[in-house]
Amino acid sequence: MRVLLIEDDDRVAGPLTEGLSRFGFTVDRARSGAEGLAAGEPDTVLLDLGLPDMDGIEVCRALRSRSQVPIIMITARSDEVDRVLGLEIGADDYVSKPFGVRELIARIRAVSRRTQFGHPGRAAAGHPGRGEYAAFPGSAGPPAPPLSQTQARPPSSWPSSPDAAAFVQRIGPLTIDRRTHQVHLDGTPIALSPKEYDLLACLAGDPGAVCTRQHILDIVWQPNYFGPTKTLDVHIAALRRKLGDSAWIDTIRGVGFRLRPPAGAPAAVPGWPGPEQDAR
Repeated sequence: MRVLLIEDDDRVAGPLTEGLSRFGFTVDRARSGAEGLAAGEPDTVLLDLGLPDMDGIEVCRALRSRSQVPIIMITARSDEVDRVLGLEIGADDYVSKPFGVRELIARIRAVSRRTQFGHPGRAAAGHPGRGEYAAFPGSAGPPAPPLSQTQARPPSSWPSSPDAAAFVQRIGPLTIDRRTHQVHLDGTPIALSPKEYDLLACLAGDPGAVCTRQHILDIVWQPNYFGPTKTLDVHIAALRRKLGDSAWIDTIRGVGFRLRPPAGAPAAVPGWPGPEQDAR
C-alpha cells in the first residue's frame, strides 16, 4: 500500500516512515502542502494540519475536491473545532500526536475498508469491492479490526457469557466496570478520557504491584510508540487529580507506578455498584 505522508517535522516523519516501512507500507514524503498537492495519488494520505506554507485544512479541502483518496489527519491541535472542520470537509479520520504506529496502521486499514466498500468505482480501478479484502501488508487474510475494537474485548480467560458483575473490579472505594468503561469513586462517577481509562485499567490489572513505564507504554500506547514518554507522566498527573488524592498512584522512581488505595480509604461503598445494578 502506498502512503503519502504530508508532514514537515522530521522528528515525526522519520520514525513514522521507518515504522510504516517495517510493516510493508511504501511511504512518499511531502514537506509542504504544495508538495503534497503536486504528488501523485496514493492509496492513503496522512496529512499534518500544521504545515509551513498552508493550513492542512486547506490541503484536505483541495484533495477532496479532486479525489476520494482516504485522508487521515495528523494533528497536535487540542481544539476540537479543527478536527470537526477537517472531518466535515472530507477527511476520513484523525489521529492526535503522540500516537503509536500500530494504532495508525489500524486506522489506515479501517479507513481503507470503509472507503473501498463505500465507493464501488474504486473496485473497478483495481481496489477490492464489497465482500473482498485488500492484501494489506503483513496480513494473510481479512485485515485485523481497529485496536479500539480488539482492546474492548475481554481477555480470553474470561467466560464467554459472564454476568455483568464479572466485569466489575473494586479496589477499596474505587469501582471499575470493564464492560461499560465506567469508573466510580465513593459511588460518584469519574469522567476519564479513553487514555486515562486505559491507564487506570492497566494499573488496576494487579493492584499493589509495580507496572514498569515500558509495560504501561506497550499496553496503553501500543508497541512501536515513538512519541515522547513524558506523555505518560502527564496522564498519571491527570489521573491523580481526577482520583482526588495523589496517594492512589505511587511513583517508584526509576521503575514505574503502582495503584493502591490511600491509607484510611474505606474498603468499599456498600451496594455500589452491585451486581443487580450492573445487570440492568
